[in-house]
Amino acid sequence: MPIPANYFLPSVPEGLGGLSELAMDLRWSWNHEADRLWERIAPELWARTGNPWLILQNVSTARLNVLGADPIFRKILGDYVASYQNIMKKPSWFQQTHPESSPTVAYFSMEFGLSEALPLYSGGLGILAGDYMKTASDLGIPAIGIGLLYQQGYFRQVLDITGSQAEFYPYNDPGQLPIMPVRDKDGEWLAVEVDFPGRHVKLRAWQADIGRARLYLLDSNYPGNSPADRGITSELYGGGPDMRLQQEIALGIGGWRLLQALGINADICHLNEGHAALVVLERARAFMATSGHAFEVALVATRVGNIFTTHTPVEAGFDRFLPSMMQRYLGSYADEIGIGFDGLLALGRRESTNVQEPFNMTYLAIRGSGSVNGVSRIHAEVSRRIFQTLFPRIPQWEVPVTHVTNGVHMPSWDSSAADEIWSNACGKERWLGDLETIEENLKKVPDEQLWELRNQGSQRLIDYARDRLVWQLATAGVSQEEISQARQLLDPNILTVGFARRFTGYKRPNLLLHNAERLAQLLCHPQRPVQLIIAGKAHPRDEEGKAMIQSWSDFVRRAEIRPRVAFLADYDMSLAEQLIQGVDLWINTPRRPWEACGTSGMKVLVNGGLNLSELDGWWAEAYRPDVGWAVGDGQEHGDDPGLDAREAEQLYNLLEEEVVPCFYNRNADGIPEAWVARIRASMAELTPHFSSNRMVREYVERLYLPASRLYHSRIADDARQASLLCHWRDSLEKHWAELHFGELHVQEENGEYAFTVQLHMGELDPDAVRVELYAEPGNSQEPEIHALERHEVLTGDLNGYLYSAHLPARRPVSDYTPRVIPHFNGALVPLEARQILWYER
Repeated sequence: MPIPANYFLPSVPEGLGGLSELAMDLRWSWNHEADRLWERIAPELWARTGNPWLILQNVSTARLNVLGADPIFRKILGDYVASYQNIMKKPSWFQQTHPESSPTVAYFSMEFGLSEALPLYSGGLGILAGDYMKTASDLGIPAIGIGLLYQQGYFRQVLDITGSQAEFYPYNDPGQLPIMPVRDKDGEWLAVEVDFPGRHVKLRAWQADIGRARLYLLDSNYPGNSPADRGITSELYGGGPDMRLQQEIALGIGGWRLLQALGINADICHLNEGHAALVVLERARAFMATSGHAFEVALVATRVGNIFTTHTPVEAGFDRFLPSMMQRYLGSYADEIGIGFDGLLALGRRESTNVQEPFNMTYLAIRGSGSVNGVSRIHAEVSRRIFQTLFPRIPQWEVPVTHVTNGVHMPSWDSSAADEIWSNACGKERWLGDLETIEENLKKVPDEQLWELRNQGSQRLIDYARDRLVWQLATAGVSQEEISQARQLLDPNILTVGFARRFTGYKRPNLLLHNAERLAQLLCHPQRPVQLIIAGKAHPRDEEGKAMIQSWSDFVRRAEIRPRVAFLADYDMSLAEQLIQGVDLWINTPRRPWEACGTSGMKVLVNGGLNLSELDGWWAEAYRPDVGWAVGDGQEHGDDPGLDAREAEQLYNLLEEEVVPCFYNRNADGIPEAWVARIRASMAELTPHFSSNRMVREYVERLYLPASRLYHSRIADDARQASLLCHWRDSLEKHWAELHFGELHVQEENGEYAFTVQLHMGELDPDAVRVELYAEPGNSQEPEIHALERHEVLTGDLNGYLYSAHLPARRPVSDYTPRVIPHFNGALVPLEARQILWYER
């Protein structure tokens, strides 16, 4: 039986050609012109799914014929196509700013949150990855995403009639997702193989277009695989350690093999969390195969092209696997790359000889990357503290973790009304360049426009929340009376507070409930009431998180509370979009310093929402009294049992004494001038800085371009520099113990210190080290470091030298300590050489 040409899609009338191509490019997910286009085709389906590809599969030919004859629709389509083509053809920021550079970036992530039409994410990590890919498209960064295609993705949440969380796993039908199979030059569906115990597993490749960028997804649901292996990519963060390790093998090893099969030569591998750590091994193995070098040289040559971003603020959150499991899955692989199983374990252990220590993927990522970064300033400090044990005797300040604070893709999160204000003030292409004029231009927007933006956002959110609640309650099986009441809940004229997070202990989603009676009084105040919209999931195995959801469900059912509080189930991208566009105030209450960054509050900025948050993550960098409110004292309090009570009290006080009065104090025109002043400052000053535009440009200029140059220098001339660096490291290992200091002399004269110190080198080349004076940070955030100059050979010592330095006597002389650290031109110290020798007084 022949398959008709319109088996998947209806026949598209003349004049509407190209709709299928537009539907398959996820650029529609951040374009308001696209919203108008797809909404006009199928309003109800667009509102429910936000999936143009699904719409085209379900719309009738008759409907398309009507649209083809509609001049208004044809104009909307024509305008969108023209705008799309203009953006795609126009030289990008990257092309104009770095015309001499073209490093291809392969961005590896376990999850990608691009749109609810492609549900391959669970939370912030995936949303960040999606925002990264969209921004790479906007800025013209040559970026390739590498991920997994989950048959079920993350669970969907339902609240039953008692308010308890239940989990469901609907099937992700690839045919209804905006993705296509990857074909090789012969038209065959491209697949790569990875080895598992006693078998080969095939991973098929899919692709999603994201404007100028592209995402490749690996899928184990291939009929030739065993039923168990077909389920490797079934659930995101589902199953046990075996499935997690299998998925990480698929992502890291399979992902690099896919790049090779596609003929993509990636200069940079960006590891979005430790899940992708195995790519550092596979990349080195591939270099071994093409160069003939041993693993040590291959890793040294390639690691500088690997960028590792850690998102985890607690050591317990790292992926660990028992040695027996690593032996079963990667023992033969370790032999193949020539390091043996003990050598493999050493790359993922703190102590290589500790046979009880599990293999830590984060340690592998650190030892296989050229740079490591946290996702906020505080998170980098926390990470340096966590990773201190990997760099013994090295000061915490110098543990090699920098930070690139996260940002969000503003075009994905702004409302159509906000987009109009931003476009009129800053231009339609405001997020495609360097953002230099945005603050100045946005500050010119009148109070009336900003307040009207907030009023429109509140009304849309209330309408949406009522509809969603009706649907949610009907699904739970509550009475018709309760469903009818839901249609009247909430009020667009009341101060609307939003809280939506993953429900887990450290995020403290129940801090607002610490004094439920005080919260009830705040919500039900007769003159200045407040309303609260809450959302969030607890991991299926997190009983504490589920209990927190139940507490909110019980609170919401109180009769006097019901009109003022809504718990919206199944927190996803669609719900998040409505919340951040409509709330007046966004609250976030993590326990410092466990919020690595926390990007949800960034999303309200572009829509004129304000933040009240713990001084943690991004808000510790953003907060000023004129842009929002802050909880906490900016300090860490560990497990202090009284902390929650104190910070809940502070939260209630802020709401009662500052936030609520600021919102309700109006001028003669009904505008809360002080509130709007905060809106203007927050929108103009914070939005550009906490946009993914800034974040990605920072990655490019601070990390990618230097890493690309270093990578090419190391692989040049048959990896000569990498080979020399290995020889240098071998020499350090062999002779470091021979180093020892001699006498130290310090003289003070005319306000200056003169340091001289003897150093005996043994058989170590003096050019292989650097001698310094070190002092802990004083008034600055950075340690004070001064290089000492090498002078004559010490009498009677064939390889001993005198070193000296002069510096201003601004601090006590006892603050300064001589030390020796490894030195090699182009080496990453201490990432690649952790030795250090301190002078001991």
